Amino acid sequence: MSTAATTPGVEQNPTFPVMDTLRAVAALAVLTTHVSFQTGDYVRHGIIGALLSRLDIGVAVFFVLSGFLLSRPYLARAMVGAAHPPTGRYYWKRFIRIFPVYAVTVVLAFVVIPENHGAGVLAWLQALTLTDVFASGRLPQGLTQMWSLSVEVTFYLVLPLLMALLLGRGRPRAWRIVAVLGAGTLLSCWWNLSLAASIDRITSGTPLLWLPAHLTWFLVGIALAAAHVFAESGSRSRAVSALVVLGRTPGACWTAAAGVLLVAATPLGGPILLLVATPTQSLVKHLSYALIAGLVVLTGVFATRGGTYARVMSLPWLRHLGHISYSVFCIHLIVLQVVREVVNHQLFTGHWFEIWALTIAVTLVAAEILYRFVERPCLRLKNLGRSKARVDDRAQVETSTAITK
Repeated sequence: MSTAATTPGVEQNPTFPVMDTLRAVAALAVLTTHVSFQTGDYVRHGIIGALLSRLDIGVAVFFVLSGFLLSRPYLARAMVGAAHPPTGRYYWKRFIRIFPVYAVTVVLAFVVIPENHGAGVLAWLQALTLTDVFASGRLPQGLTQMWSLSVEVTFYLVLPLLMALLLGRGRPRAWRIVAVLGAGTLLSCWWNLSLAASIDRITSGTPLLWLPAHLTWFLVGIALAAAHVFAESGSRSRAVSALVVLGRTPGACWTAAAGVLLVAATPLGGPILLLVATPTQSLVKHLSYALIAGLVVLTGVFATRGGTYARVMSLPWLRHLGHISYSVFCIHLIVLQVVREVVNHQLFTGHWFEIWALTIAVTLVAAEILYRFVERPCLRLKNLGRSKARVDDRAQVETSTAITK
């Protein structure tokens, strides 16, 4: 039975090809900011160095993408009166999407990187379960970017509950969506301003690396998913219509995003090195990144089919970079450390282009291997136990999620 047929226009499993390329952009931004830190280029070249430090915006882009891609099935089904996606299968698909490549990366980090040699069972267990940020805040060398994967997985776990609060038992209601998303945003802002500092005094973890500190970024993605479903159903408010128009002018979106990024690169967004930002700086950076990532992802949500932007961003080789972006995210810090050891590069001594080019080249090769021999074979298990599995690897790639710094 297909309930979707009763509500023309609300497509249940659409593809968003531009978003594959946006994932690639986000992954390469994260790689670039890590290279720039280790070569010392954060503090060189003035505003260019500051902008390099802010390329961790790739994390926010990943989180907005996750919020959009994972919440839209709930919203689309609710719009046509269908049941929400089965929770158990949803969790299984998230696990099979994330864990295999991550587990391989953990093993490589502990085996290849000398600083991790001699790590005990507890260190291995915390790394494999993504609980370092809750236990100590210290992550093994080569895995320091995985704090964001811990945030991502936490979001996976709470998403069904969040969608139940957002949707209730009926069709999506704009007032309810605004109320829930607004409350979540206020919680996230409060967390960044003061609540995280209070919790930090009573925990050995790092509250600023927990989901509430970054919740707004996921909520922006959910808001875009709601706007897309409302637009498809024909019930366009002024706000939804404005988002549709803006999303179909990608030049304006990217220009505005660049402008906000320049602001975030100033002291208003906090220090560019690993120094503690003030609560106000933390909040400014948090909200700036939410706006930037929202504008960028918006260009993929409402991209004009057949338009120049959509055609370019949907080129097969660009989309393939998006397909391997999760492996790029996972493996790039291990590759960076190995590259630096091979060329005998000392921390903060420059040679940015050499280190960046070598890291990009080796990472892409390693990511391609992981994608072909770990990711894709494991994704075939996503329908394990389902009597009539409708396997569509391309759709799985479209809904693959985001990872980061």
